[in-house]
Amino acid sequence: MENEKMREAIRTTREFRMKLLEDRHRPGYHFAMPEGLGIPGDPNGAFYANGRYHLMYLYAHNGNSFHWGHVSSHNLVHWRYHRDALIVSNGDNGAFSGGAFVDDDGIAYLSYSSLATSLETMAGGGVGIARSSDRHYETWEKFDKLALQSTVNGITEAIGPEGETLYVGCCDPSNIWKREGVYYMQTGNLCVLGKYGRAEDSPLEARGDWTDLFQSTDLRTWTYAGRFYERDRSNKWTEESEDDMCASFFPLPVSRQGGAASGKHLQLFISHNKGCQYYIGEYQGDRLLLESHGRMTWSDSTFCAPEALMDDKGRQIMWAWLVDNLDDELQYGWSGVYSLPRTLWLGDDQTLRMAPVDELALLRYNEKRFPSVIVPAGERLALTNINGESSEIRLTITPGSARKAGLKVRASENEEEVTLLYYDAAANELVFDSTKSGAGGRQIREAAPFRLHGFEKLEFTIFIDKSVIEIYANDRQAIARRVYPVRSDSTGVFLFSEGGDATFDTILVWEMMPSNPY
Repeated sequence: MENEKMREAIRTTREFRMKLLEDRHRPGYHFAMPEGLGIPGDPNGAFYANGRYHLMYLYAHNGNSFHWGHVSSHNLVHWRYHRDALIVSNGDNGAFSGGAFVDDDGIAYLSYSSLATSLETMAGGGVGIARSSDRHYETWEKFDKLALQSTVNGITEAIGPEGETLYVGCCDPSNIWKREGVYYMQTGNLCVLGKYGRAEDSPLEARGDWTDLFQSTDLRTWTYAGRFYERDRSNKWTEESEDDMCASFFPLPVSRQGGAASGKHLQLFISHNKGCQYYIGEYQGDRLLLESHGRMTWSDSTFCAPEALMDDKGRQIMWAWLVDNLDDELQYGWSGVYSLPRTLWLGDDQTLRMAPVDELALLRYNEKRFPSVIVPAGERLALTNINGESSEIRLTITPGSARKAGLKVRASENEEEVTLLYYDAAANELVFDSTKSGAGGRQIREAAPFRLHGFEKLEFTIFIDKSVIEIYANDRQAIARRVYPVRSDSTGVFLFSEGGDATFDTILVWEMMPSNPY
């Protein structure tokens, strides 16, 4: 009887693997959920220790309960699966988003939203912490008592400086960090904002994004330490409707390779209505003093739920969940895709720099270099004999008089389906236009602010991975989205120019080896 069950399990496992391999939209080298539904599917709990990068992924385990899956890698490209790090246990209903921290003694900690089994009693609901001390962090043990207990969903009570009762965030904790022997952790404000900050007569201090800061000397008893930062209430950066959740807080290095800290810190976060964004500021005392703000998504919230870590080189590396899913994804057996790991640093002009990590070069093969070419206005030029579904493309472009210059990808011959990636010189924008990309997903034109300086050339890096496309521009801007072409011939790649001639000085293409096992 047991052998029959095992044979059936083997048979269905093989069938499922074949189904995934035949899925025309499942990416080959972007991290994808191994099975089941990542809705929500945030990256969580990222850290580096003992020579490995560790990354947790949120997924729906059973009904309304959620687990954190766990993978690790020594090169950010090939990932090994572990047992789930966080499961339904200790009287909770599993875990939502959170972060990770490695203490001086090598013990790793996960901070997470502990899901209540009842919204009436809030049993099991709040912020929890789990620890692991084995060499490669295979086994995780939750603390018996929650770090913070919710009084209502996502909210707890704290005592203010004058003894007053404050209602503060009790969900989506950030990574923990340690400063002068004291541990710190932020909590997100979505639930507090929803309850107290969305009415027309809500006080200004209850509107918009902020996080609440907690501190501890032993990681078990936490006290409220005030708001971590104060948003600009003139709304020049964020709107009053926006929250701060999935926060990640780390120092910014001075270069793509990491190295020394710049003296500035980066607060990555999402608002649920506007997607991934960030503040750059100075960390003084127990507060982040904001100096600038930027976004990583502009037309919707597709680039969502960031998670970051610092590695042994001093690099800050992030991932994000690409939310744009097909309808009824259960029929495909999976959902949940992450952006490529992206390294972040501070430029000489005090603005954020970003680029794909260098380790992705491990996947390159079948290099093809095309000669430089001038593409006349209104024309296109095919890049032939390349893999239009799995490639990295490097372009150096002199825009000249062109109003638009870039690439057409996932294109059918007559462009019934096509995705446009280009620089709009008139609008000073980097554009990802998926309005004709296919029948599924979010068909939208997304435009990010981007300006060339003087005689600077365009430096594009484009990744095509079936339904995932990413474009990076001059280490200063990037857009990542999903597309769902229907036609089997939507694999064309074309250079194009509009409004004037553009010179494509460097055209370099590699096929990319899939790193997902299936």
